[in-house]
Formats: sequence, C-alpha cells, structure tokens
Amino acid sequence: MTATDPRDLADLRPRLPSPLQEVVDGRFERHGVRLLLKRDDLIHPALVGNKWRKLAPNLAMVGGRTVVTFGGAYSNHLRAAAAAGRLLGLSTVGVVRGQELAGLPLNPSLARCAADGMRLHFVDRSTYRRKAEPETLAALLRAVDAGPAGDAVVIPEGGSNAEAVRGCRALGAELGEHADVAALACGTGGTLAGLAAGLPRGRRTLGIPVLKGGFLTEDIRRLQDRAFGGPSGTWSLDDRFHFGGYARTSPRLDAFAEDFERRHGLPVERVYVAKMLYALLALTREGAFPRGTTLAAVVTGRPFP
Repeated sequence: MTATDPRDLADLRPRLPSPLQEVVDGRFERHGVRLLLKRDDLIHPALVGNKWRKLAPNLAMVGGRTVVTFGGAYSNHLRAAAAAGRLLGLSTVGVVRGQELAGLPLNPSLARCAADGMRLHFVDRSTYRRKAEPETLAALLRAVDAGPAGDAVVIPEGGSNAEAVRGCRALGAELGEHADVAALACGTGGTLAGLAAGLPRGRRTLGIPVLKGGFLTEDIRRLQDRAFGGPSGTWSLDDRFHFGGYARTSPRLDAFAEDFERRHGLPVERVYVAKMLYALLALTREGAFPRGTTLAAVVTGRPFP
C-alpha cells in the first residue's frame, strides 16, 4: 500500500500544539473554578478543530486512492475531508444521510464540500444506519464507483477509527498537567477516546454528547479497545446537554452562546462548542468541580459559514 508522503501533510502547516487560552469569567471564579480554552479551532483554517487530529493519520495511508466517508447534511467531518482532498489533490466521496436531500439545493455546508471537489452521494436513512455492514458498504462503494473496499480508503462517520483515536492522544499530551479536567463535546467519541488516553495519570476527561440516545459509552470503549487493546485513561459522559439532538438548539442555548461571545470575544459554534460550554457552567453551579479545579474546554470548531 502506498502512503501519502508525510511532507504533503506537513505542507498544510497545522498550528500544533494548539493555543491554550485562559478566560476570566466570574461565573466560574465565584465557585473557585479556573477556565482554560484549548483552541483546536485554530489548528488549520480548512481542517478545523479536532478534524485535523482525526483525519491526518488516515490521510497518511491514502496514497492515490479515493477517500470515501460519511456524514449528515451539516457534517463538519465531511467539510474537512473535502477540504483535505482539495489541498492534497485527493479524490473524495461523501455519502450523505438523507435521500430526500438529493433533489434539493445544497445547504451551505454541502455546497462547500462540492466546491472543494467532493462527490456527494445521498442515501436513505435505513441504508445509512447499515453502512458499516460489509454487504451494505460494498454496495455503496459500487454505487459511488469507488471500486471494492480494497481500492478505496473508507473513513467512518466523524473520522473515528483506531488511527484517529491514536492521533487524538496528542491532544491529551499537549494539555499535560495544565488542567485537572479536560472537557469536550462528543459526536462519535473518537476524540474523547484519544484525549483520555493521552492525559497524565490523575487527570480526567469529561464528554458532553451532542446526540441523544446514551449510546456513546459503548462506542468509546470499542474505539479504545481497537486503538489501545483496552481501556485507557479516566473519562465520563454527561448526557443532559444535547438540547434535543444533533444540530438542535434552543433560544436558551443561543442566548448563552451570544453572551459568551460578548464576554470573551470568541465566536461560539452552536452544534458542539456551545453545548459543552453551557454544560460546564451548569456543572460548575451544581458543585460538580471542587474549588481549585482547572477546567480545559476543548474548542473543537468554529461557526460555519
């Protein structure tokens, strides 16, 4: 198998380690909690946030083959994969959840994917749920004319596989001893699985799922099994802050995000980052963090467009 020249990835000039920024916020300070922002949204202008960490290990194995990956209509992962394809001269195909979208104008997120050269293939939701099954995957690869599985690089939804998890371990190493608790919003769980493994002993990771359903615990355990052969690091999830599900919001969440933006001059992405920050403030007020705790909130993306 031919690998992508590592110099090609280096030429994209990621900003690593990403900056660690302290924010002074009285709502946390009055409870004795210090808040840091791990600015992964500044790693790369096109491969935003944690997408660089998850995609880079997979792209290193592509060679000249077609990349096939998966996501919903507003997937940050699809946009990042499409941008990587444009920047590295790779052919990319995005399998999009929702056959009903095929005849409609592209939303801004999918339009960006198409502008970056990604071929979009829409499938019904039932087929999408079965996409990891060998027969379904083989049929999808035939439908997008990517050849059999051995002739295409298949990257799962959200980019979360063993390679991505091992890549995200560096996030924990970068945080090191700077924080007692590292928190992030979770979609597929790959970033959390790697972050928890990379943190030093005595530190813990807190995940805020942005999808409802309570399924991530087992997914993260499976990802760590595949990446490291078993559990690694200390982590937990709080499922109370999904605001109805993926890409769902509310006037209350929007008002919180707008207030945080005014206070700290940081554009707050709504699908992931707003829910995570909202959760951290709610948990702080509940007394979930002992006085003297330093929180590091991982900013995994920025608003789009």
